[in-house]
Amino acid sequence: MFSPGGVPPFDTQSQADAEDATTTHERQSIFMTSTMLADIRCSVTKRIFWQKLFSNCFLLTVGAYVFAYGVNSIMIPHQFLSGGVSGMALLGHYLFPSLDTGLLYFALNIPLVILGWFTVSRRFILYTIFGMVAFSLALTTVHQKVIPIENPILAAILAGIICGAGTGISLRSQGSGGGLDVLAVYLNKRFNFKIGTTSFIVSALVLLGGAYIFDIERALYAFIYVFVSGKVIDAVLTGFNQRKSVMIVSNSSDAIAEQILNRLHRGVTFLDGTGAYTKLPKKVIFSIITMTELSKLRELVFDTDPNAFMVVNDTLEVLGYRHGTRQDY
Repeated sequence: MFSPGGVPPFDTQSQADAEDATTTHERQSIFMTSTMLADIRCSVTKRIFWQKLFSNCFLLTVGAYVFAYGVNSIMIPHQFLSGGVSGMALLGHYLFPSLDTGLLYFALNIPLVILGWFTVSRRFILYTIFGMVAFSLALTTVHQKVIPIENPILAAILAGIICGAGTGISLRSQGSGGGLDVLAVYLNKRFNFKIGTTSFIVSALVLLGGAYIFDIERALYAFIYVFVSGKVIDAVLTGFNQRKSVMIVSNSSDAIAEQILNRLHRGVTFLDGTGAYTKLPKKVIFSIITMTELSKLRELVFDTDPNAFMVVNDTLEVLGYRHGTRQDY
């Protein structure tokens, strides 16, 4: 039915229904989009979780078998002592050859795991339990040919390199192989002590007791092993993230900073400084570089400003964008 003017009458109810239908459709679309995004995020989270789980278990397993190879092919044939829980397991095996080293190691770790459950993260301890099992099995199953090294000092050094690499690989995961690693990680987390240094100090104390049971010469070989092992652990854990920090004072700070950004592709931070003698403000350049970039940096700095003042420092570890990731325990 039309109005006298020939224009259809305005149906307010129909328009309202159409608007409600459009609004409902838009809400359904938004809900479906949100649901899809939530499903995608959930899927990505699950995939990341399984990737991390596989990566951590893989590192723990590889580290355990590398360590076990060093123990069975060098340590036990040379009757070397060791520190920590592995040292106590070796002592038990030397005194009672019928006792299996792997089973002794597992049994001695149980109190430390219980302690770590309340002082370190549960995730770390769960991974550590996996590492303990892997290491105990590795000690029991890995029976490699003895490495023919007659010189005990060289044997101790090689054992430290192999066993330190195995421990370092395990600690690059979010767990460990047990033993003093639990205590070392706790001290690292609480007081920022270096893990390798902590292992060396505690192991040295254990070896002092072992020197009373065996001759002092064997204990000294063990000190060499423990020292080398501690250095290798630190190298595996932080060696790849060690950098040089540089501070440069120059009247051409902007030009030098541009060279670092464009030629070295390294970040630069300007620190505000003031000359004590001139009382003039200065821009102090702060940057982090690798060892191989140091000579190039030195060249570009003094080519730009022969009177520049440059300080280079060793860093313990550098974490962050393009320099490494933080290890959570």
